[in-house]
Amino acid sequence: MPNHDDIIAEIRNQRGSSLAILGHHYQSDAVIAHTDIRGDSLELARKINGLDAEYIVFCGVYFMAESAAILRRSGQKILIPDTSASCPMADMANAANAETVLSILNSAEQRIIPLTYVNSSAAVKAVVGRFNGSVCTSANAQTMMKWALAQGDGVLFLPDRHLAVNTANALGVAEDERVILNDNVIHGDPALYVDASLARGKRLIVWPGFCPIHEEFTVADVARIRQTDPDAKIVVHPECPPDVVSASDGNGSTSYLIRFAEKAPEGAIIYMGTEENLVRRLAAEHAGRKTIIPLKASQCEDMGKITLEKLAAQLQSLDQAEPVDVPDDVREPARAALERMLEVCS
Repeated sequence: MPNHDDIIAEIRNQRGSSLAILGHHYQSDAVIAHTDIRGDSLELARKINGLDAEYIVFCGVYFMAESAAILRRSGQKILIPDTSASCPMADMANAANAETVLSILNSAEQRIIPLTYVNSSAAVKAVVGRFNGSVCTSANAQTMMKWALAQGDGVLFLPDRHLAVNTANALGVAEDERVILNDNVIHGDPALYVDASLARGKRLIVWPGFCPIHEEFTVADVARIRQTDPDAKIVVHPECPPDVVSASDGNGSTSYLIRFAEKAPEGAIIYMGTEENLVRRLAAEHAGRKTIIPLKASQCEDMGKITLEKLAAQLQSLDQAEPVDVPDDVREPARAALERMLEVCS
């Protein structure tokens, strides 16, 4: 059996600065150990343009590699060890349906600005860019929703309904100023379920997608911890349902959760509602000083498709590999949407 750690280390040493390996926090420890840069979606997006590397290997899911391909410089090649590593939430919004909804909503002398979560395809980001919208991450959702609300009469937020509602709650957008679109806009014909009057008087129109991993966390899980471990703190990701977020002691992006663990006092007990790889890693980093526990077992199968073996195989075939690419007619408007976010959050 080949030693994949040795193979990866040797190729990284041979390639030097011409190779960069980026990894999302939800990757396994085995993969994260070989990354040059780890972070959440915003942190990784910020790094792309400043990298000198010719080869950028993205250990995450496909929309992240697409975002890197959108932001890359000429001559850089973006690779992902498994192109089937998708994101179920991102797949809940396709570009054609998003464009149809936006065209309908903007047909009645109202200006609806789209704001897409970074967990979306390049094609969806391109639609958003063409409608003068932008992108957000869980780390900057409040900042970007404020920006979008100031640009027009209302905002279409897609694809995550939970992040949309949790952000609206944080910003004080009243419930009667919001509407969640019919679930059928995901796979059906949006024209059958959306008309221009739907957005009249609404500040926020919400796409009905969700993350299957974070959807699994429930108020019952929180109540169980309150009963069995009343001194513990509970923090969750804002992709969790709003009632779970409301019942917790705090919510935020992966970066927020990492900082929460770092700043917690010695002896703290913290339950985290997010993908388990990150929680287990934080538990190991703070072992003996703080106790960090998953709120519930929750692993993303698609993130798990990036394995040590596949990373080693990718590095062994760098010069022959087909890079992730985005056609120019998609890249340019998608890049505009991403760059609006980077500019607003600079």
